[in-house]
Amino acid sequence: MPDAYNKLIHIILALLLPPIAVFLKSGIGKHLLINIVLCLIFYVPGILHALWLITKE
Repeated sequence: MPDAYNKLIHIILALLLPPIAVFLKSGIGKHLLINIVLCLIFYVPGILHALWLITKE
């Protein structure tokens, strides 16, 4: 059950602050850089990337 709460918190964070959610999921790396660039270009692709990264398993 704690894993479900953790995933829910990550999803909410991905909607509000996508780079923070990506950082918590994968750390500093290529996914974080991609997400920051997507958020700077336009916010919605950054959200979609963060959600994709969090929900893939």
